[in-house]
Amino acid sequence: MTRAMGLDLGTKTIGVAISDPTYLIAQAHTTIKRSTFAADLFALEEIISAYSIAEIIIGLPKHMNNQMSDSARRAKSFGAELLKKGYAVEYQDERLSTMQASAVLMKTGVRREKRKQVVDAIAATFILQQWLDRREKQ
Repeated sequence: MTRAMGLDLGTKTIGVAISDPTYLIAQAHTTIKRSTFAADLFALEEIISAYSIAEIIIGLPKHMNNQMSDSARRAKSFGAELLKKGYAVEYQDERLSTMQASAVLMKTGVRREKRKQVVDAIAATFILQQWLDRREKQ
């Protein structure tokens, strides 16, 4: 069975979340430390292969006025490279996902040091879950 993968692309890390095979629940998977595109792609391809990923959902960090941010342009560029490699790529508005992830981690008592390690994977989970919920309604 295939799954979807959500990505929260930062300049230093990539948060990764994976759906369950029924496409109902997103789960935080890992955080990849960014290096070169080739190294980032290699790390993602290992996950894609291991979990039979069919779709890659990339968070698109727009400004609150719906304008594309520099980060959104970088996300689109990364997605375009994945498309060239033959992967199915979609985008999900991710405004405030990192803030939501940080708030959840603080409320649950996760220590600051640990929050830094997992916040991007949790943000990727929010991105993927929003996409899964939207897909379910269609």
